[in-house]
Amino acid sequence: MVRITRIHTGGGDGGETSLLDGERVGKNHPRVAFYGTIDEVNSQIGAVRMELNRIEKIVPDGGQKTNLIRAAELADKRLGIIQQELFDIGGECSCTPGKLPKMMEVISEQQCERLVEEMNEWIEDLEPLESFIIPTGSPPVATLHVARCVTRRAERDACGLRSIEGEDAIRAEVISYLNRLSDWLFVLGRWITLKTGEQEVLWMPLGKRNA
Repeated sequence: MVRITRIHTGGGDGGETSLLDGERVGKNHPRVAFYGTIDEVNSQIGAVRMELNRIEKIVPDGGQKTNLIRAAELADKRLGIIQQELFDIGGECSCTPGKLPKMMEVISEQQCERLVEEMNEWIEDLEPLESFIIPTGSPPVATLHVARCVTRRAERDACGLRSIEGEDAIRAEVISYLNRLSDWLFVLGRWITLKTGEQEVLWMPLGKRNA
């Protein structure tokens, strides 16, 4: 386990920071920007979990919304796993793959496939989309949309780092994971919308809006 005894070291006061392998780089370095965005995704998912815990789960007669409680608990559990994996990715990507400690475990295709399996599980409950979805809804759903967008930015940052440092800058599994995670968050948002009884707000083309 990591043991942290001091937060402020003063080492970054000059605008530089240390990568995992000890290399000193500017805080505007593309690699620092990338794992910073990973941290942002993780924090946003924390906000989603907060909103899930605040969902009203009591019906007017005083009973509990059992199905909604189960759905919120399942979503919270799976989001907790995602947060752990995002920490794994942030740590891994704080240096190039070739400089990682030999004993460090990293995510694999197994985690990527799990995201697909969970998405498929939720999709079985959902109706096919007839248009694009406007990113809005209850607090858990709206924050899931924000998390989805930040995940896409993290994916773009990863691809940008590859274009600068080469294909070996980021492992393919990391980019695959982020690509699937953004879809996973989108599908989860639809599934939570279903479980809360909300209506999805669909995009209507300009021509139809003016008709």
